[in-house]
Amino acid sequence: MQEATEESALINIREKVLHDKRLTKEDGITLINCNNILFLGNLARNIKNKKTTDYVYFNVNRHINLTNICISRCKFCAFSCNKDDSDAYTMTVDEAVKTALESPKNMTELHIVSGLHPDKPFDYYVSVVKALKKELPNIHIKAFTAVEIDYFSKISSLSTKEVIQILKDAGVSSLPGGGAEIFNTEVRGKVCPRKATTKEWLDVVRTAHKLGLKSNATMLYGHIETLEDRIDHLIKVRELQDETGGFQTFIPLPFHSDNTELSYIKKPTAVENLKMIAISRLMLDNFDHIKAYWIMIGPKVAQLSLDFGADDIDGTITEEKITHAAGAQTDKFIEKNELIKMIKEMGRVPVERDTLYNVVRLYE
Repeated sequence: MQEATEESALINIREKVLHDKRLTKEDGITLINCNNILFLGNLARNIKNKKTTDYVYFNVNRHINLTNICISRCKFCAFSCNKDDSDAYTMTVDEAVKTALESPKNMTELHIVSGLHPDKPFDYYVSVVKALKKELPNIHIKAFTAVEIDYFSKISSLSTKEVIQILKDAGVSSLPGGGAEIFNTEVRGKVCPRKATTKEWLDVVRTAHKLGLKSNATMLYGHIETLEDRIDHLIKVRELQDETGGFQTFIPLPFHSDNTELSYIKKPTAVENLKMIAISRLMLDNFDHIKAYWIMIGPKVAQLSLDFGADDIDGTITEEKITHAAGAQTDKFIEKNELIKMIKEMGRVPVERDTLYNVVRLYE
């Protein structure tokens, strides 16, 4: 009887998807408990093809982490440390510029996220952005998560609106999606109690969108949250997208536990990662793009995800530190030609994009 009920629910969901009807929380819970991975992939691929045909996007970018010193010290983080730790570091403005100038010549984006440093003033971050923009005026600077901006507001006694406007004037052109983690208040209180709350994260992003800055959205899954928490998180993101339309892409991020306080938790399997890609595509009907972040799921699963609703596999990255501190075994960098090959092997058309999804070059 239970199997018949589940099958009926899945048939109903398929009909909704095929007729472009929004899925409910109950639908999401049915999907996340469904073990028919090919069914999920087929539905998600149907939506992806409607939105972006056979295009798959990537960009040439570089990650810069200004500091690993952080007051938050979240239980799921292996990157952060205290300022007196032996591996603690903080870049000077000149060091940040030097790092950026070592990037590939055809780079279009700098992706900048950092720890919440206890001593650096807001002016330090503004100075970094200004210096980068001066040296690389044509590069899109995607910088500072909503958590960082909330922190900048608190240490500067400025409103988040004022902080974002100052960063925008300095050269920030969009926001990354990090820091969302999981929106369940109780879980957040256990794993990251010293960083922005769910409401604060959403309020910062809402303000950024109203000021004309696009952003991404993320979800960290596979730690102590429930399956229902994941669906609730997707719905909150979807609701804000209904309100502002400012999100560009959603990125499901599987938890890596090595060297964290939650090291007893096994990281999500490839099947679970593909499932979350597909469910994200199905629940987030108002998002054009779903990203398979190859750094965290691995290039092979990222490649497979193109059959499960993903239409973006991120970029060259150049140097990734945060996930690798938690035991990631992937490379820290991938050549553009390798990304193109991965996409073509799946029968898709590689599209080199800029941060705002303007086409730089099609690789037919």
